[in-house]
Amino acid sequence: MISKRPGTAVWNGGLTDGKGSLSTRSGALNTLPYSFASRFKNEEGTAGTNPEELLGAAHAGCFTMALSMILGKEGLTADEIKTTATVLLENDPEKMGITGVELSVEGKVPGATEAQFRKAAETAKENCLVSKALSVPVTLNARLV
Repeated sequence: MISKRPGTAVWNGGLTDGKGSLSTRSGALNTLPYSFASRFKNEEGTAGTNPEELLGAAHAGCFTMALSMILGKEGLTADEIKTTATVLLENDPEKMGITGVELSVEGKVPGATEAQFRKAAETAKENCLVSKALSVPVTLNARLV
């Protein structure tokens, strides 16, 4: 059975002066604004989101659930797992593209060793559905706290 998870984008205007919104069927995103500036200017305080930041959040969520599952198979339950997935976006017009993802994870896992946590994190990185869907390198920095 295939599950469908639609996301919708609406854009009004030209590339650099236009504005858009992103929505999901679930309502988690409901006309969330995005623009050229929020995507390519890299300025703090720029209103709106961007596809790369949303991809990062999706990747972090998927990876974190995969890591929880893998730890559970080893009889370990995390008190907390906190993951940041930073999507790297090349802004040079000649080479424009997503060039990688940096995963950084910290876990509070009673009874786990650093080696167990790192191995579980590496397995999660390789098997997370979002990691598998990406054709760019995905790096990982895992740390047990």
